[in-house]
Amino acid sequence: MAITNIIKNITKTEQSLSQLPLRLIAGLIFSAHGAQKLFAWFGGYGLDGTGQWMESIGLTPGFLMALLAGSAEFFGGLLLIVGFLTRPTSFVLAVTMIVAIFSVHITSGFFISNNGYEFALALLAITLALFIQGGGKYSIDNTAYRQLNKNA
Repeated sequence: MAITNIIKNITKTEQSLSQLPLRLIAGLIFSAHGAQKLFAWFGGYGLDGTGQWMESIGLTPGFLMALLAGSAEFFGGLLLIVGFLTRPTSFVLAVTMIVAIFSVHITSGFFISNNGYEFALALLAITLALFIQGGGKYSIDNTAYRQLNKNA
């Protein structure tokens, strides 16, 4: 019974369409960036290259940090796209963006043209909005929540 209530709380979502573009676009961006880190797709450096870079900026052990960040972004992006476990996924991605802002971008100022934190801050805002609102009307979360309440 308690597990059902936990699942209901995680999957409960605002009945709006506003989350759909946020989920789809942010999910695409996150999964592409994760694929760069994990698989060296889209011009990325893969786990070894990303791990070496992370090690060089003080995120150690670099390979593990690359694996964690890449996995959060790639799989989290896919979960956002389909709207499954939107709230926990958004929380993990928000933390990932906070780490990116303060470990990589903050010293370069605001603007992305100088490698600043502007883009990471926008992604942080999106993930926080999704954390608050949930996956929305067209999400697996919404379907799961409705099924759980129908059987209650």
